[in-house]
Amino acid sequence: MAEQTIMLNCSAGMSTSLLVTKMQQAAQEQGIDAKIFACPASEASQHIGQEEIDCVLLGPQVSYMKDDFVNKVKGKGKDGQDIPLDVINMQAYGMMDGKKVLQQAEDLING
Repeated sequence: MAEQTIMLNCSAGMSTSLLVTKMQQAAQEQGIDAKIFACPASEASQHIGQEEIDCVLLGPQVSYMKDDFVNKVKGKGKDGQDIPLDVINMQAYGMMDGKKVLQQAEDLING
């Protein structure tokens, strides 16, 4: 399976960077080839325009921006599809459960 690119967004990109590390560990353990990175919500459009992103996850603290992100990901995925988007499960986020958040991303990517 080709590498998957998962983008996490929060207000400053700080709190999600720890979660990225935990997700990368979980991906490695499961043999999943994934590029996982975090960025501030303000920089999301630049990444969406320049990279092929398979999934966008929003930190719970920016869940109010979901409608805005729906427009950002529209038609920007593979073959002009919308990039799958969701808000990270709040419990998994609070516990920094990389495995659970990775599973959430996988479920989104695989429809």
